[in-house]
Amino acid sequence: MKQHEDYLDSAVSLLKQLIATPSVSRDETAAADVMEKAMSDYGLDCHREGNNLWAICKDYDESKPTLLLNAHIDTVKPVSSWTRNPFEPSIENGILYGLGSNDCGGGLVSLLQTFRRLTLKNQTYNIIYLASSEEEVSGINGIRRVLPMLPKIDVAIVGEPTGMQPAIAEKGLMVVDAKAKGVSGHAARGEGVNAIYAALDDLVWLRGYKFDKISDLLGPTVMNVTIINSGTQHNVIPDECTFTIDVRTNEHYRNEDVFAFLESHLNSEIKARSFHLSSSSISRNHPLVARCMGMGMKPFGSPTLSDQALMSFPSFKLGPGESSRSHSADEFILISEIDNAIKTYFELLDGVTI
Repeated sequence: MKQHEDYLDSAVSLLKQLIATPSVSRDETAAADVMEKAMSDYGLDCHREGNNLWAICKDYDESKPTLLLNAHIDTVKPVSSWTRNPFEPSIENGILYGLGSNDCGGGLVSLLQTFRRLTLKNQTYNIIYLASSEEEVSGINGIRRVLPMLPKIDVAIVGEPTGMQPAIAEKGLMVVDAKAKGVSGHAARGEGVNAIYAALDDLVWLRGYKFDKISDLLGPTVMNVTIINSGTQHNVIPDECTFTIDVRTNEHYRNEDVFAFLESHLNSEIKARSFHLSSSSISRNHPLVARCMGMGMKPFGSPTLSDQALMSFPSFKLGPGESSRSHSADEFILISEIDNAIKTYFELLDGVTI
């Protein structure tokens, strides 16, 4: 059997190639090419749809349950405060620097090596490995495009950075655009109706409102006004004030219901960008979660969104790296974290019944 060190070396080598290949969301073609070549070189039967790539275990049996191992290949744009070249992978003192190394290149390459090792022998379940695109923007050409093409999935592990602790719930997201209307006029004469003032009552209410139902894992559903725009010049009463509301829902509230609630309480016109990014969770009693806890891992709830929100089947996040490093300057992952991830995934999944 291939030694663990070889799997680790393969993971690190592939991750360095991916870092050196810019893959900002909706521009992942070159990185998908790198993944496709690597999967083919490993002897896997690689399928591709757009910039999404997947492989199915050779002994697939539709009478068995199916496990999906998923992570994304896209990254956010590098922030301006990087002190290194974000696309130049470098290893210093066991630390691999580069854009996407932590979010979520470490999980991406670790899960791929895990898939290779697990599929060397028959398991009690089927395994699908999926490297998806457009995760950072919840794009229509990402996992939403490819999931209908896959066999029925019973449970998924998403390789987001969680410090290799199982995130068994995550908050949903709804972005709401609001518009308060006024009437323009000359500021010197106090004419018109100021749209900024018209928005004030809504802004104050949004700041102070607290949802009743608190989640043990995810805490409260929260709303924040994150963008506001109004006015054209200093001497014109603004006739329009627009603002954006970021809503993070726990499992007790559906996005559609929160939107209806907002409509009934706000004077401003509002429109939701989408409703499909719902809160997601998996039972602590699921065999995979129970096995995680048996291995000493501690389940938690994650405030950050992932492709879990687009999965209609049970799923949880488990991956190397730390969420606090994601989207930050000089992003990095420890080689030891990738090492541990490959070992932990295999211990968790080899021979398990799902």
